[in-house]
Amino acid sequence: MAKSVGTHLFNAFRGALIGTAEVVPGVSGGTVALIVGIYENLITSAGHAVNGIRLAAGDLPRGRGGARAAEEFRKADWGAIIAVLIGMVLAALVAAKFLAPLVEHEQQYAYAVFFGLILASLWVPYSGSGRTWRPGDYLVALAVAAVTFLLTGLPPAHVEPNFFIVVGAAAIAVCALVLPGVSGSFILLTFGLYTATMDALNARDFGYIGTFALGAIIGLAFFVKLLQWLMESYHHITLVVLTGLMAGSLRALWPWQDEHRTLQAPQGDIPVTVALAVLGFAVVVAVLLFERRVQARRQGAANGAGQTRGRHRSADPVDSAERG
Repeated sequence: MAKSVGTHLFNAFRGALIGTAEVVPGVSGGTVALIVGIYENLITSAGHAVNGIRLAAGDLPRGRGGARAAEEFRKADWGAIIAVLIGMVLAALVAAKFLAPLVEHEQQYAYAVFFGLILASLWVPYSGSGRTWRPGDYLVALAVAAVTFLLTGLPPAHVEPNFFIVVGAAAIAVCALVLPGVSGSFILLTFGLYTATMDALNARDFGYIGTFALGAIIGLAFFVKLLQWLMESYHHITLVVLTGLMAGSLRALWPWQDEHRTLQAPQGDIPVTVALAVLGFAVVVAVLLFERRVQARRQGAANGAGQTRGRHRSADPVDSAERG
């Protein structure tokens, strides 16, 4: 069934939110994808696309044709993928120009908003498995959160970018795009490439951007298929791990920290900072409640349509006679 223009525009808007998040250190694009309800569709579609490319690369040179690759490509939701990518790229370019400097100059306030956003977002993977958590699940999530907490406390590095460093950093950072709780920009900060990457985007340095894109493609090719398999085969425990990742990553967004990522006690304009965190929390709660209301309405409409069809079949005397 063909999707409406409104659906494509909405997916582009979702992509814009994801792209904006990826520019802000500490905020995960994967988390935003979870919040706006497109995460699993993107992971599954990207997995089919990667598998199609792999099959085409193996079958075509051997004269086996492209039937298997075409079948995998047809399973991907290309409308959603393209719309999200367009929104992501455009939003990332704008955010690199305007949002990144704002976060840098008003870090305490910006981090407070995002801290509230991510804190409320923990509900998404926590409730998304459809199963009740057992004590072992909480222990796994706690262990993952502890490791993530330690890793996000590593001080930023300072390296001179070259081809291999940029490709390697991009391959790792892009995994954060599809992994909730891990920020691609934060990884770039750790590698010492955040400023260089933002400058390249603002200056339209296509040499650097192309090198970064190559690393991103390599990273996605290896990681997306693994994550798709985990989501399909071990859905519950994968979401348990993602919950722990998101919880541990809150350390990166603590509003009171210095340039070496050392956590500090609340200071400065505490009431405004707390109010902004509450605002971020409330925004996510409102989005989740709205999404639940829309899903309930769709489910009700689908059930109503099914009951109507059932009544029509029962009222059809020919159909009743045939059933008898």
